[in-house]
Amino acid sequence: MPLISLILLPFLGSLIAALLPANARTGESALAGLIALGCTIQAALYFPEIANGGVLQEQYTWLPLLGLNLSIRMDGFAWMFCMLVLGIGSLVVLYARYYMSADDPVPRFFAFFLAFMGAMAGVVLSGNIIQMAMFWELTSLFSFLLIGYWHHRRDARRGARMALTVTGAGGLCLLAGVLILGHIVGSYALD
Repeated sequence: MPLISLILLPFLGSLIAALLPANARTGESALAGLIALGCTIQAALYFPEIANGGVLQEQYTWLPLLGLNLSIRMDGFAWMFCMLVLGIGSLVVLYARYYMSADDPVPRFFAFFLAFMGAMAGVVLSGNIIQMAMFWELTSLFSFLLIGYWHHRRDARRGARMALTVTGAGGLCLLAGVLILGHIVGSYALD
């Protein structure tokens, strides 16, 4: 399976989850669990290829006018963080299945969570720094949605706004730094 599937499958699961009815608790948690666990197992299967310093890379045409490709890269460090993101994501899905009350719109939670997991995998597996900044901003957006999940509560709304402000501003500073760094070095590739 291609590396990009570790990013795309959670986003695809997020779209499917968003379309499920609010009472699809078991089906949605099963979908989210299978995606999270499947991605974790797939990432674990890459270990022999990177164990001795190997690097897996994939390139896809992204913004050809700017000379940017969607670059997916996994080395030992990225593998370790990918296992953390996907493995902990699997545990969160299991926990959330039993934690959420029957009145909560569980598919909405899993839609937000799978998208957040896909964005985090994107940060970890990015092969260029502009792409990494883009995925970082997506994590900001989805963390805002997760923190504000219980939007009827004032503290959840306030916490979500604060998280979006801090992570969004940090992401914009990251993007500015990335653009400066890429201009100085002459490339946005992490290699």
